[in-house]
Amino acid sequence: MANQIQELTLEEVMGDRFGRYSKYIIQERALPDVRDGLKPVQRRILFAMNQDGNTYDKGFRKSAKSVGNVMGNYHPHGDSSIYEAMVRLSQDWKLRAPLIQMHGNNGSMDGDPPAAMRYTEARLSKISKEMLADIDKETVDMVLNFDDTAQEPTVLPAGFPNLLVNGATGISAGYATEIPPHNLREVIAAVLYLLKHPTADLDTLMQYVKGPDFPTGGIIQGLDGIKQAYETGRGKIVVRSRTHIETIRGGREKIVVTEIPYDVNKAQMIKKIDELRINKKVDGIAEVRDESDRFGLSVVIELKKEPMHMAS
Repeated sequence: MANQIQELTLEEVMGDRFGRYSKYIIQERALPDVRDGLKPVQRRILFAMNQDGNTYDKGFRKSAKSVGNVMGNYHPHGDSSIYEAMVRLSQDWKLRAPLIQMHGNNGSMDGDPPAAMRYTEARLSKISKEMLADIDKETVDMVLNFDDTAQEPTVLPAGFPNLLVNGATGISAGYATEIPPHNLREVIAAVLYLLKHPTADLDTLMQYVKGPDFPTGGIIQGLDGIKQAYETGRGKIVVRSRTHIETIRGGREKIVVTEIPYDVNKAQMIKKIDELRINKKVDGIAEVRDESDRFGLSVVIELKKEPMHMAS
């Protein structure tokens, strides 16, 4: 049997092999589970840190230790991908409710990379307790890990709708997902209403959840795209920065940007605005600078004294 040669068409082989590969990527790597809103690597990070007692009410531990624990016990893949997932779970400009707290450089809105895992320290955030509550009471199915030496959950108990609160992004074989984050209070109110009124329609639920709530702020333009996304799973949401105008010396004015659209690289945004000034695509800009600090975002666009106009 071992030496038997099978004659198969290329279509059969490719269909079978790629089908199995796609199923694995979709279920085990790239897309989140609707029940807890987590990809497998994220779920394993939270579970491993909880098992190790690396919780919000205890001290921080080196990220390298947590990454090694996840890789050695639950996720037999590269350490860099595990650390990248851990860092993202700690970034408050990516997640509405970060599931990990991190000490040290965990990246920035400017696209700066985080410090190496040997420098940063991490622990579960307080809200992660709700994701893992009662996991030791057989609330979820457990399966053997990759080498049959330990058990891991197929899904976390998830005491709140993490998929909606923190959103999700992922690209797999033939499928992609892009779910924006929402306000925790609004989502909980909508869920409680839906439990009491299972036949509630979308318009009623949108009285509680009016739309996405991005951690970087911004102003959503119109409701049509939001409603279409909620109804069909496909939709376009346009977000613009929040700005105000201040008067400065010499009677000139400046535009102060205090919130920017979600997933926009702040440094790249400033660079592009400055290129418009240098190339004279927009004549009225005198200077662009980043005045952001630990108190919040602030991008200042100083205007020339004469009226601003767009170059033709």
